[in-house]
Amino acid sequence: MPWKPPEPGAVPTLGFEVIDWITELLAAPDRGEYEPFVLYPEQEDFVLRYYEINPRTGKRRFRRGVISRSRGWGKSPFLAALAIAEALGPVVPDGWDESGQPVGKPWSTVRTPLVQIAAVSETQTKNTWVPLLEMLDGPILDAYPGLEPLDTFVNLPRGRIEPITSSARTVKGNKPVFAVLDQTEEWVRSNGGPRLAQTMRINAAKVGGTTIESPNAFIPGEGSVAEESAAFWAKIREGKARDDGLYYDHREAPPETDLEDRVSLLSGLAFTYGDSADRHGGHVDLDTLVATIWDPSTDPQVARADFLNQITHASDAWLSQPEWAACAAPGMVVADREAIVLGFDGSRRRNRGVTDATALVGCRVSDGHLFQLRVWEQPEGPSGRDWQVPVGEVLAEVDEAFKRYRVIGMYADPAKWESHIAGWEARYGAQLLVKSSVAHPIEWWMTGGRALQIVRATRAFHDAVTDQELTHDGASALMRHVLNARRRESRAGIQIAKAHPDSSRKIDAAVASILAWQCRLDALAKGAAVPERSGTVYFL
Repeated sequence: MPWKPPEPGAVPTLGFEVIDWITELLAAPDRGEYEPFVLYPEQEDFVLRYYEINPRTGKRRFRRGVISRSRGWGKSPFLAALAIAEALGPVVPDGWDESGQPVGKPWSTVRTPLVQIAAVSETQTKNTWVPLLEMLDGPILDAYPGLEPLDTFVNLPRGRIEPITSSARTVKGNKPVFAVLDQTEEWVRSNGGPRLAQTMRINAAKVGGTTIESPNAFIPGEGSVAEESAAFWAKIREGKARDDGLYYDHREAPPETDLEDRVSLLSGLAFTYGDSADRHGGHVDLDTLVATIWDPSTDPQVARADFLNQITHASDAWLSQPEWAACAAPGMVVADREAIVLGFDGSRRRNRGVTDATALVGCRVSDGHLFQLRVWEQPEGPSGRDWQVPVGEVLAEVDEAFKRYRVIGMYADPAKWESHIAGWEARYGAQLLVKSSVAHPIEWWMTGGRALQIVRATRAFHDAVTDQELTHDGASALMRHVLNARRRESRAGIQIAKAHPDSSRKIDAAVASILAWQCRLDALAKGAAVPERSGTVYFL
């Protein structure tokens, strides 16, 4: 039947059909007697979004999904239910009913369905596999003659559900209509996780299938599949992705959640666990979680990752995600002609490895609001081959910043950009109110024999973040670079560096931020004043 436009504000979805199908046919796991499996409201919300239909094409909108929640929230039975629905339920778009709502049909009417539950170890696959088998012990057995749940696989009337791991040799040839990628925060290069994820997505794409990941909070810099998916979502939000077929649902406790304060901790847990928290009628006892977090044997960082679902930091991280997130003020606007300072860290083409990024960061003098002007990074894949920093674009961006704002200072690391920085000094040096030196008003080396100055500037920026003396615009590239930075001890004190010299995880925007912040501090020391109500910044 031809499609009819839905009611204003409504989005066509197969989710309602899928929710009803799950409730009618699946058994709740881990019960003494049969109970229907009923989704929490927030799980229903995910289903409605994940099964959205593009009204223009009549196809499902999303080919990938991520549901990121704390441990114990209920991801495993939830994804088991979706896996069964994909194997047998009405998940393939089949036109529209008389009211203009989409209608679904099972995969078996199109092809023999294969559904896979994937993890990097057999132990992990059991997280979803065990409740999946229990959920099949109910009305669904009568509704689908020939359905045969076995310990190591499930025979469908037509097709199969099976668990697999990264060690499986037959993954590449399979064509699943649906796959669960479980605990992808642990899918890293050393256990073959990224390769397995890539293979499964490609396999699913061959038949128009979909995948869902179920990570807990990942550790930035480990290169996990969960981290890569978060980066993809950040590009979608910023309009920088060529494809937007990922539905990403991540919930973490507010960054200001205090592990030592019971009220603050309970509030953070209640937010993170949502409908599954006992305070909202769910199954998770928050008081037990508080006791577990306060147990001396529980590492605070593990507690934040596991229970608050906060993306924290590596053991040698310079700043943590909660610390950085606590300073975020994405709605704050820096107006034209406001007094700002600039920080710049540049790079040029490398003979080996991934070319470092080039970053230009601004900082408003009046209140210390940090904002990303532009970050140039080597594109992934074939388009990034032989990539070089577009010098012309960089020069134009710097010129535009001087035209748009009242730039009173600029600090730039001149490594590999000496001639261009000399040009900026010749062009803009005389108008700057704060200068690195008389001879070189912009040049500010972050390497070489300036260890004491570098350590002081690095510590000043770190302290400003941890003490929440600055705010930032929440830009994804800036956040990635700050969280990629690693502490490195020198004789002069703590400096920052990449995880290793050839790492693809860059820190140039973090360096530019340190330079911008130091420039602001020097501006204040030289007489920059906090603005009066008129918004004017005065200088002594």
